[in-house]
Amino acid sequence: MDDFRGSVIPVLAFTALDKNHEAQPQVTVSTVYGSDHGDLVTPYGTSIDILRFSGTGAYDAADVRVTVQSAAAARIPAGLHDVKTQALDGDGHEITKFERFSAVRLTNEDDIPVSVRIAYILWDQPLHGDTQQATEVTPIGGLTRIPAHGTAVVEVTADAAAEASRNSNRAAVSLKAYKSQ
Repeated sequence: MDDFRGSVIPVLAFTALDKNHEAQPQVTVSTVYGSDHGDLVTPYGTSIDILRFSGTGAYDAADVRVTVQSAAAARIPAGLHDVKTQALDGDGHEITKFERFSAVRLTNEDDIPVSVRIAYILWDQPLHGDTQQATEVTPIGGLTRIPAHGTAVVEVTADAAAEASRNSNRAAVSLKAYKSQ
């Protein structure tokens, strides 16, 4: 249980860098999971977020400089495993994330309960050698608590259902759960 006590809520600032590691002040960096505004809960050790780049030269960003603005202890620990997502149809049957789905089943493999949010991500289709960008991010439901070694089902909101319907059968979508509070 000691590993879970180090869960934190970071607020990070990102500066886009070009291939020469020069700052790109015209490029804005934001995040999908919210590490830039305190939505992401990270476990002890390491965590990830998905970065989004916008502005003139966004596709020229080759790296980022990260500055920790603050870090607070999390009320709810993050756990060590990623929460698994499974798209479900209106009858509760498993389907792919590329189809029109009505709900998302979340599975927690950790020994502790965790709280997550779900992001439905539409990715662009870059040319070979270019970086892939998240072009649209739609939240699915709200903050959801999942028991230890348990599951929870989140119904898709009307806005999220419209987005999933519009993007169904596209090759570049993701359905991601991330630890939050």
